[in-house]
Amino acid sequence: MDWLEVHRGGAPLIVSLPHTGFDLPPELADAFVSPWLATRDADWWIDKIYDFARDMGATTVRTAVSRSVIDVNRDPSGASLYPGQFTTGLCPTETFDGQPLYAAGSPTESEIARRREAWFDPYHAALSEEIARLRGLHDHIVLYDAHSIRSVVPSLFEGVLPNLNIGTNGDTSCDPALTRAVEAACDAGPFSRVTNGRFRGGWITRHYGEPDKGVHAIQMELACRGYMHDPAEAPTSATWPSPYRLEQAAPMRAVLTDVLTACLTFARAGSQP
Repeated sequence: MDWLEVHRGGAPLIVSLPHTGFDLPPELADAFVSPWLATRDADWWIDKIYDFARDMGATTVRTAVSRSVIDVNRDPSGASLYPGQFTTGLCPTETFDGQPLYAAGSPTESEIARRREAWFDPYHAALSEEIARLRGLHDHIVLYDAHSIRSVVPSLFEGVLPNLNIGTNGDTSCDPALTRAVEAACDAGPFSRVTNGRFRGGWITRHYGEPDKGVHAIQMELACRGYMHDPAEAPTSATWPSPYRLEQAAPMRAVLTDVLTACLTFARAGSQP
């Protein structure tokens, strides 16, 4: 499974990277309207933003497969994470801007089941294995689900998204003390922040977060403008994705280093931030 990247660390921290992939399996490449359209909603360069996490002892779990093939951060039952609001499903059929992804017909139920067995289930088997391994070493661990999105996506939210969007599903997926510690790390920097706004945490956060069992899950959704050129208008193949800008990303990486440090401090101290 060369598409599944697992780096094992010993610290009580897992960084999940479910949307940084842009690979399209050969048997599906012609099914999409275009390869660009099938990869445009990736969480661009998030694996680069957090490349320091391994040096902190974190475990990382990443899929290289595009979320348009199957989204490993969606409820496999098909239930919406945000009832009444637009969101993409387990096997998305359109982009965030409502453009059809498939040239002819949506995936059938049998095709969705095949993709789930091939890519969704192994990702979550790896994540579950790493959670169990680290819980065997530590009383408390933090599962940090790392994401990003364009700053302006009218179909998903109004106006311009804050730079840092913390999701804990209303503080049910982690101890509120962890939320406060992460908020403090965010607020010490130059970026805008909201907690449990439009993004309250996806299926990974909601499914694995069991604070009473020592597993504290938290999602961070970054607005892309913090580390790359992020056009306000709908993207085109000529404008998106823009290159990763290390110099531009430096202030964001500094804040995120403090955020992951806060997560480690919390985990190592039990329930104290």
